[in-house]
Amino acid sequence: MNTMKTWLLMGFLTAILVAAGNLFGGPSGALIALMIALAMNFAGYWFSDKIALSMSGAQPVPDGALPELERMVGRLAERAGIPTPRLYVIPSPQPNAFATGRNPQNSAVAVTEGLLQMMDSEELEGVIAHELAHITNRDILIGSVAAAFAGAISMLANMAQWAAIFGTSSDDEEGGGGLLGSLALMIFGPIAATLVQLAISRSREYQADATAADLVGSPYGLIRALRKLELGTQAIPVAVSPATAHMYIAQPFAGGGIMSLFSTHPPMAERIRRLETLR
Repeated sequence: MNTMKTWLLMGFLTAILVAAGNLFGGPSGALIALMIALAMNFAGYWFSDKIALSMSGAQPVPDGALPELERMVGRLAERAGIPTPRLYVIPSPQPNAFATGRNPQNSAVAVTEGLLQMMDSEELEGVIAHELAHITNRDILIGSVAAAFAGAISMLANMAQWAAIFGTSSDDEEGGGGLLGSLALMIFGPIAATLVQLAISRSREYQADATAADLVGSPYGLIRALRKLELGTQAIPVAVSPATAHMYIAQPFAGGGIMSLFSTHPPMAERIRRLETLR
């Protein structure tokens, strides 16, 4: 089912990029955007894990460098019936983590230095189990592809911004949107990137939480971890690409009020409430 969702997402995002290219540069812009989209489809499928890890600044963990964490990941992966994913550490003080890869055989789990410092062993186990749940539920490819395309859409918006500043000749040569097209892309490009991320259903976080509790045998470690994650992500700023925000276990950007409507994550209180019903 998630494989079909991935192909549908790729088609939808290709259409967005082509439309943006046409708005920005007319027919030639649409053609360039189509070529970019085809390249993104290829790269998003085969190299989604490398793209996401590179965008986050994650570094591979050498064998034996974090023995307790390595044993924990191996034990939980065996219990989940999947190959042990590659392990990465993100040099960030904010507690957070994500999983990436196109399938369980080509997967990776990345944790921040802040997570390793803030969590006790049971809480860390809950977080790792949550990320392995994303792998076993086969939804990490969708998130990784969305991250790659959201980054491409944001890149087009940035190009439109510079074109509007320095001028463009597409009005005369190609019949594109010219200045108005550039302004529209500047405004709606970031919104489109956000909508791409929101298209990745929030329900996958609820499902991953429940799967993690079942994998560990108890929801309480993850419950405590989620409470710490909520406080930690609000208190500690982090330089995370908005294109990868939806991949993390906790929303890496603080925000409330109307901004919560555009959050790529469900409310932490609701996630905790649902876990507390699992006895």
